[in-house]
Amino acid sequence: MAIIAGLAATEVDGVDSMAGNITNELVGKAWNEEPFRKALKVEVTEEHVSVNMALNLKYGYSIPDVCEKVQEKVKNAIENMTGLTVLDVNIKIAGVSLEEK
Repeated sequence: MAIIAGLAATEVDGVDSMAGNITNELVGKAWNEEPFRKALKVEVTEEHVSVNMALNLKYGYSIPDVCEKVQEKVKNAIENMTGLTVLDVNIKIAGVSLEEK
């Protein structure tokens, strides 16, 4: 479920990477790596899911707008793929990327 959340978050415009510079291309490969586990925590009960993630955003984007889009995208992706209810998606801004990629 963490991979679903990580991929969904990094697809939102304005998100540079997960904390630890884990980009969309690396999410699937990075699951067992320490930076990924620090950047994304998913708690699952029988029916509910809570997600905590740390993101690096791109400079020039509205932090509240990007966070709202990430929350919605992660919630929808997990609910559609698992059938579980997402209670919350908590986002910590780890940094803002000033460089062009």
